[in-house]
Amino acid sequence: MGLNHTLKIFIGSLSVILVIGLVYFLYFVRKRRSKDAYSGKQSSGRKEEYEVETENLFSFPGGENLTIHDILDAPGEVVGKSRYGTLYKATIESLNSVVLLRFLRPTCTGKLKEILPAIQMLGFIRHPNLLSLQAFYEGPRGEKLLVYPFLGHGNLAQFIRDGNGESHKWAIIYKISLGIVKGLDHLHSGFLFPVIHGNLKSKNILLDENHQPYVSDFGLHLLLNSSTSQEFVGISAGQGYNAPELMKMKEASKESDIYSLGVILLEILTGKEPIGTNASPSSDVYLPNSMRNAILEHRISDMFHPHILINRSNDQNPITEERLLMFFQLAMACCSPSPALRPDIKQVFRKLEEIGH
Repeated sequence: MGLNHTLKIFIGSLSVILVIGLVYFLYFVRKRRSKDAYSGKQSSGRKEEYEVETENLFSFPGGENLTIHDILDAPGEVVGKSRYGTLYKATIESLNSVVLLRFLRPTCTGKLKEILPAIQMLGFIRHPNLLSLQAFYEGPRGEKLLVYPFLGHGNLAQFIRDGNGESHKWAIIYKISLGIVKGLDHLHSGFLFPVIHGNLKSKNILLDENHQPYVSDFGLHLLLNSSTSQEFVGISAGQGYNAPELMKMKEASKESDIYSLGVILLEILTGKEPIGTNASPSSDVYLPNSMRNAILEHRISDMFHPHILINRSNDQNPITEERLLMFFQLAMACCSPSPALRPDIKQVFRKLEEIGH
């Protein structure tokens, strides 16, 4: 009996050891296969399995029904290009909708694990005056696509300079300006930490059929790698929107966003380019500086487009020269060379509401 009992214990112990060993074996084989698939090693000899393993699609409100197939197979046309990517107008045929796809080159962006927190943050920002991110896709070679709603009525820069009389109506000017400020206010003060736009300009303000503005491309610099981000700042500087301190600091802030906002407000009011193309050798090509010269030289007519006053009889709330001057002063305060002297977005919002009443 003793021998049989000992033998049974031995056999039982051996069985437990074999089961544990089998579990460990299966665990490590599965882990190894998973690691090989992620790193590109062909555990099964099929490249397609690796590509599926490394594709990522993150959906946000408004993009829940999008699939990788929808995004990659959407017929599209190029509507814009930059050094770090390309913009496409694309048709999602399965959903019968049109979207804006922003392709970011792999060499210009950070790794997914580095930028994922920023993507998730940007994906859940919602406001009536902000263009919302609906989905984010990363492919097997690091290519990245951002999916936005498409607005077919152009951007603010086009609206200001297309010769349309609508751009000289005070009611429309005020509506667009207030919408931009509301959107930026949500970015700067609607969260625990401010969301810096980093590339605010009139081309990044999209309009719908009712002249409702949508601020786009906010936080895009958070997805770029350090070298591309530096170029990003340089490109904006060349377009006339960058605050003076960015030439040294190279890092966008709430104050630099306010400076860019001031340039946009001056564009809307004067109809002039941020950088003058026909400026005389003695004048300053940058819009805020040329407006300072206009003040010193008492050239009041340069401070706003003359057609704004001509069209005031057609507005329900007619504009006065006093209101135009207040609007101009607010824009110039935003463009102060000193960041400390610029108003914050809440102050801009309150002042703009005061001007409108």
